[in-house]
Amino acid sequence: MVEVKPKKGTLLIAEPTLYGDVSFNRSIVLLAEHGEEGSIGFILNKPLDYTINDLVKEIDIPFKVYNGGPVEQDNLYFIHKVPHLIENSIEISDGIFWGGDFGSIVDLINQNIIGEDDIRFFLGYSGWSSLQLNEELSSKSWIVVENVYESNIIQKSPNAFWKEKMVELGGNYLIWSNAPENPNLN
Repeated sequence: MVEVKPKKGTLLIAEPTLYGDVSFNRSIVLLAEHGEEGSIGFILNKPLDYTINDLVKEIDIPFKVYNGGPVEQDNLYFIHKVPHLIENSIEISDGIFWGGDFGSIVDLINQNIIGEDDIRFFLGYSGWSSLQLNEELSSKSWIVVENVYESNIIQKSPNAFWKEKMVELGGNYLIWSNAPENPNLN
């Protein structure tokens, strides 16, 4: 396996040994920012029991909301692939963006101009201080892989995403693809 270095747009796959970590057990995180000052990402495969219209009453359509991570879970964040519709978007990489003018998003969703395949909402984000992510990588908590899905990652079903990545990694990871979420229950 070719070692990939973390950078904006790469994916962090939680090692199977993180099973005791409530926030990151079986998580796949899209890195939205990575640099000397730290890293920011969003967990892609942890849907919550909320929809966006539960949280933002002005939105009429019930898009899923995901747990983006343990930091600032009372704040709403989003990634999308429609920067031409959402001003002030920040490019992550390969046609995927985060942030932008939220007021226009409400109107665009209600007018069915933006669909659930175009945008994903998160409560909270995943954050690492300056060297924290590098330390976690050194301790083998994460596997870094390229985002081969590019902007289509928004459409990726969260249900079997981690398992799919374990199968793709192959080798010793194959056994984990069918293991229970808590190996102690095996």
